[in-house]
Amino acid sequence: MSYRPQSIYEIIGADAIHSLTDAFYAAVEKDPVLRCMYPDDLAEPRRHLQLFLVQFFGGPRDYSAERGHPRLRMRHFPFAIDQQARDHWLRHMLAAIDSVDIGEPARSQMREYFDRSSEFLINRRD
Repeated sequence: MSYRPQSIYEIIGADAIHSLTDAFYAAVEKDPVLRCMYPDDLAEPRRHLQLFLVQFFGGPRDYSAERGHPRLRMRHFPFAIDQQARDHWLRHMLAAIDSVDIGEPARSQMREYFDRSSEFLINRRD
C-alpha cells in the first residue's frame, strides 16, 4: 500500500472553494481599485475562478476541459496589475480563506499559493 497525501480539494471540498470565491467576489464588488477590472456581471469571473481553484487544488479538471490551459499571466495581461491592485486582491483572498474557516494544513498552503501567484501576476511597475 502506497501513501498518497490528500489534495487540498480532498481536504476542504468543492463547497469550501465555492464559499471562498463567493466571499472573495463580495469584497471585490466593493473595492474601488479592483472593481473596474471586472465586467459588470461578476457571475462568469466567479465561475471561472471556482473552476480554476477546484482544478488547481486537486479536484476535477473541468477548467481545462472548458477553457484550456490556465495561462494565468496571459489571461491577466490585459489588466493593469500593479502592487496596489495585487495587495487589494490578496487581502480579499486571504480574508475569504479566513471567513470560510479553512483549517490547516490547507489554510497555510492556500495562503502561500495566493501570495506567490498574486506577485507573479503583477505586470505594471512604477
